[in-house]
Amino acid sequence: MRCMSDDHTHVQEFFGARAAGWDRRFPDDDPAYAAAVAELGLREGGRVLDAGCGTGRALPALRAAVGPSGVVLGADLTPEMLREAARAGRDRDGTLLLTDVAALPLRSSSLDAVFAAGLIAHLPHPAEDLREIRRVVRPGGVLALFHPIGRAALAARQGRELTPDDLRAEPNLRALLAAAGWRMTSYVDEDTRFLALAVRDA
Repeated sequence: MRCMSDDHTHVQEFFGARAAGWDRRFPDDDPAYAAAVAELGLREGGRVLDAGCGTGRALPALRAAVGPSGVVLGADLTPEMLREAARAGRDRDGTLLLTDVAALPLRSSSLDAVFAAGLIAHLPHPAEDLREIRRVVRPGGVLALFHPIGRAALAARQGRELTPDDLRAEPNLRALLAAAGWRMTSYVDEDTRFLALAVRDA
């Protein structure tokens, strides 16, 4: 397991300071989460991880998709975010894990899918971390990289400009995923959502 890096500490501090009011800042995002989860094609009894789950916004939709016999896990690096998830009752929809997605405490090929909202921008070693996520997904399993608004809208919200080296630009993300053992199958970047789907190659 890697030691906690400065990047990880920064992520913990950033989200830890904002956890208590996170859901109130984005009160209308739940339908977008549910729509993105529907694109995973999960079935009753499936096994799914919300990687970088934050306050657990996706967990109710993931639970609904796999039913009571399925397995839903929510992993996050920030204790304050997981506390907010539990406070909101979302720990009833999935098991919450305080862990780095770069070193998941899960068996190889044990999951059908991974959902990741806003995660990619916070990975200090994207290719390496996406390979670790690949490790825990069965061949043919699916990865969803999601954000409730698109790249341009997010850049405007953050007061920055989009640049050609943006990690989530389609050619950059396709190449990154391929290097980590994923094959991108769809890419949507609209004002109202960002969603890239990829399948784990054998």
